[in-house]
Amino acid sequence: MSAAAVMGRTLAVALTGMHGRVVEVEADIGQTLPGFVLLGLPDQSLQESRDRIKAAARNSGLPLTRRHLTVNLVPAALHKRGPGFDLGIVMAAYAADRQVHGVHGPVFLAELGLDGRLRHAPGILPSVMAAVESGYPDVVVAEESADEASLVPGARVRGFRSLHDVIRAFGGEPEPPLASAVAEPAPASGGEDRTTSASLSGGHDPDLSEVSGQFEARFALEVAAAGGHHVLLEGSPGAGKTMLAERLPGILPPLDDQTALEATAVRSLTGRPQDAARLIRRAPFQAPHHSASMAALVGGGSGIARPGAASLAHGGVLFLDEAPEFDRRVLDALRQPLESGAITLHRSSGAVRYPSRFQLVLAANPCPCGWGGGRGSKCRCTSLQRRRYTAKLSGPLLDRVDIQVTVPAVDAAALTSGAGGEDSATVLGRILPAVERQAARLRPFGLSRNAHIPAAVLREGPLAIEPRARAGADAALDRAELTARGHARVMRLAWTMADLRDADRPEAEDVDAALYLRRRSDGEGAA
Repeated sequence: MSAAAVMGRTLAVALTGMHGRVVEVEADIGQTLPGFVLLGLPDQSLQESRDRIKAAARNSGLPLTRRHLTVNLVPAALHKRGPGFDLGIVMAAYAADRQVHGVHGPVFLAELGLDGRLRHAPGILPSVMAAVESGYPDVVVAEESADEASLVPGARVRGFRSLHDVIRAFGGEPEPPLASAVAEPAPASGGEDRTTSASLSGGHDPDLSEVSGQFEARFALEVAAAGGHHVLLEGSPGAGKTMLAERLPGILPPLDDQTALEATAVRSLTGRPQDAARLIRRAPFQAPHHSASMAALVGGGSGIARPGAASLAHGGVLFLDEAPEFDRRVLDALRQPLESGAITLHRSSGAVRYPSRFQLVLAANPCPCGWGGGRGSKCRCTSLQRRRYTAKLSGPLLDRVDIQVTVPAVDAAALTSGAGGEDSATVLGRILPAVERQAARLRPFGLSRNAHIPAAVLREGPLAIEPRARAGADAALDRAELTARGHARVMRLAWTMADLRDADRPEAEDVDAALYLRRRSDGEGAA
């Protein structure tokens, strides 16, 4: 038999961030000295797969050929990373040796253990999404990855426990494996097709009824949830800023299908199958510590940049407690995703783009000691100390935060009365109709939330607010109390006010209320 006739081909997926590309795995068995050559710009972890694959094949009852094996990953100019190519490589090698058949069609996505067990590979969900979009709906994964892979609409997933089982499923006849624990397939797997499914992620959200007083801040949170607006909560320690922020996800609407798939795909890149086993429907909540680095917040790392907390919060809430304590450069890095809803990270090895459409919630004290502006005279901070502290939140960043409210200290009457406010379910009952109204109105523009309306659309066209109604905001702009960006954000807030009261268009009262929520009060505020 000629060398050219001995050829095997399978399919795998190369990931760059969340973008996947189908890769053809070619295997050729030559007549020269024994060896195993891997071509096609593999990284170090992929180079290590040669010894891993040989051990797994031997322990699965069907050793690789003893002749010269050359594996090429096409296209050769594309960098390939990670251990997810293991299964595709070994099946291509078997096909070249005529040990299996029917392997050029399914996409193989799994890492191999030395004993032949199939292991979960990071990024299964975006890899399957790329395969289905490229016209390859049949995928073969590890048993523990099957639930995650099945989240992709149109995917036909087969999950296996071991390489021994995969060989048998594709017509091979391996000897009994050395590791008997992986020889028997799991009862529910066996290579059977799994139907695509989606489910709500579990967990209990803290309830708004647990917050004492703070009726103004609660209303601000309701407006933020209804329109997708960013929030700054400023107040003395113990006022309830963190409690309020933690309860925002509980009054946000469920994620739509596209956002849920994107949010789950980002979590899939963490490499833990339990993080992406079910489609995320509840709004995510990320609260990084104020010592977080740039890479931890917006993404980064060596090689291809990994997603940070801003991308893990996609579709939900990114909460920065003690915001002035964060490094200013780290905070200012959020300005791009606040505008575009995505983060693009450039490295020498390539650029990646992660979705980052989140609601930013900042919590801050009024001064370094925390007691400035509160009741009594506890604050001893100098004016210079206050200016340095507040300057850590840059003007351009704050200009992108729609709602800026003061959270006053809770008095004894509100704290001990035992009469809490409305619960989250009641508030959500008002928010959902408002969300549906804006989604129907904004559908012709390809949008769904008021916070995302472009400024140009707010200035002219059907969404422009009448001059009489917006007179207060126009006057604030003329007095330089608002920037042009701030003026547009007031208009977006006004539309959300109108949606909450089931009105067709914003009136002057909506614009005035939006202006009030846009400006922090200088004193204690009102509960």
